[in-house]
This record gives sequence, structure tokens and C-alpha cells, in this order.
Amino acid sequence: MDKSRFGTFINQLRKEKGITQKELADILHVTDKAVSRWETGKSYPDIEVMQDIAVYFDVTVNELLQGERIPEESIKPVTDK
Repeated sequence: MDKSRFGTFINQLRKEKGITQKELADILHVTDKAVSRWETGKSYPDIEVMQDIAVYFDVTVNELLQGERIPEESIKPVTDK
């Protein structure tokens, strides 16, 4: 996980939705300072908040952690053995 990449991705997703850091903070029940720290690569959100972020932005937690969208065709299904 790269904090800078994660932060840049959160920033990009937020701007695509056209919302401010404060609006995102209110949606996630965190402070706008927390959102700022994520976007500047100074910290990560708690795991519980990470799931809420993924749901809100319609991305997977894996995509958040990688800092980019993963094309659906590159996701390999888990097969039973």
C-alpha cells in the first residue's frame, strides 16, 4: 500500500462526485481533517471506514488499497479445488 497513491485516488474519487472534503467527512462520520490527512498521504482510514468509502464511491477495498480502479476483466474468479 502506498499512502500517496491511496490519497490521490480518494481525492480523484471525491472530485468525480463533486463533493468537498467536509461533505465526504460528514457522509463518513469523520472529521474533514481526517479526510485531508488521507488525501495528503499522511494516514489511512480505519478499516471500518475503508469499507464505507468503498461502498460510497462504488469501488472495492482492493481498488482503494491499490490506489486505482481494477478493470473487471483482470479480476480472476476464485475457483474451488
